[in-house]
Amino acid sequence: MKTYGKGIIIVLLAMSMVALGAGCASNEKNSSSADIKIGIIQYMDHVALDSSREGFVAALADNGYKDGNNITIDLQNAQGDQSNLATICDRFVSNKEDLILAIATPATQAIAGKTTEIPILATAVTDYESARLVNSNDAPGGNVSGTSDMNPIKEQIDLLVKLVPTAKTVGVIYTSSEVNSVLQASIAKKAIEALGLKYVEVTISNSNDVQQATQTIVGQCDAIYIPTDNVLASAMPQVQSVTSVSKTPVICGESSMVESGGLATLGINYYDLGYQTGLMAVKVLKGEAKPAIMPIETATKFDFTINGAVAEQLGITIPADLQQYVTK
Repeated sequence: MKTYGKGIIIVLLAMSMVALGAGCASNEKNSSSADIKIGIIQYMDHVALDSSREGFVAALADNGYKDGNNITIDLQNAQGDQSNLATICDRFVSNKEDLILAIATPATQAIAGKTTEIPILATAVTDYESARLVNSNDAPGGNVSGTSDMNPIKEQIDLLVKLVPTAKTVGVIYTSSEVNSVLQASIAKKAIEALGLKYVEVTISNSNDVQQATQTIVGQCDAIYIPTDNVLASAMPQVQSVTSVSKTPVICGESSMVESGGLATLGINYYDLGYQTGLMAVKVLKGEAKPAIMPIETATKFDFTINGAVAEQLGITIPADLQQYVTK
């Protein structure tokens, strides 16, 4: 009887150890699955949007949220395609992401139309109210908030006049389907006409229209203004191939467009804007705030960027007070 009792005890101990081992394995699995899931949906590739994404990820890392450690980032790029946006959005909703970063207005509109539950932060969106993403910029009221890339458009037009004082007519090119571009063009028109200059415009639908649109407008104006337009930002080399021949100066909405062939800008640093968005995400992840009560934030500073090679090519003399911003 005693031997039989010992056998039972041994069996029970063995079963306990197996159960304990299974419990440890289960805990390890749960620890892995407990990582915070963050989906990033980027509308397309160009330097400004890439920089904003990099800034966002850096802000998370600087605050203890590191991809592959305690968070898992699922980065998806729609390459400017609406059907890709829809597929990515469905993926994120199905995966039940804990937070989503949307980069650019079309991406934000797409994901906002798919979920009212998952917190969404956005960047590279000019006006959230105009895009119908929030109740108001001060009190979003839903699951969407973020940072605005609204530029100092009046000051950019002033910069155009300073660099091209002989300009009488200013042409504006933008994508008609981008809400942020339409808004910026309307602000630019007011600023241009307020200076007593003539305003002309041409719109595009996609990158295939860029060269023809640029060729059309250079014959109608003395200088061109292009806002922070996603399609045109990615197609600046096409713009430059036309304006370099016509000798038409181009003032752009942001610095990467200048680096790709524009003349100058007074614009946003998109890395900093993305970092600012990342700091908002940290508050959401820590449970300190929800998008509904987080006002839309704006850039805190703007930087001059002047393309010295383009200025030389166009025969434009940069004023002494702006020489420090000239790059090659």
